[in-house]
Amino acid sequence: MTTEQQSTQAVLDSFFEKFGAGDLPGLLDLFAERVDFRVLGSPDVPWTGARTTKPEISEFFQIFPKVLTGPESFALNARLIDGEHAVVTAEAVFGVLSTGKKFTNTYALHVTVENGHITRYHMYEDSYAIAEAFAE
Repeated sequence: MTTEQQSTQAVLDSFFEKFGAGDLPGLLDLFAERVDFRVLGSPDVPWTGARTTKPEISEFFQIFPKVLTGPESFALNARLIDGEHAVVTAEAVFGVLSTGKKFTNTYALHVTVENGHITRYHMYEDSYAIAEAFAE
């Protein structure tokens, strides 16, 4: 494994550790000052959209506890690292606080790590299924 791959893997491991622990300041420290951050999908899903700055990314991560239960399950299915790029596939089950409905979020996350910081964060998820769980 190259030094670049080791750095990417270390940042990715730290990301999931800090996200799981609810460590927002530590999580934000992993991001560069400007990030190509995209979670595209249904406008009915509160966290979709593009962001670039740390305050916008902070707002993104603060949405989850306001609208979702904690994860009922979480599994990292695969992790691929190629230099500065990492792709993770995972699955988690959440409940929507406002509707009581549950959804399974099967997703892929592509991150790019440069100089020890995340510069790209692209999440691909089934926003239709998630939007259905938010529908009254």
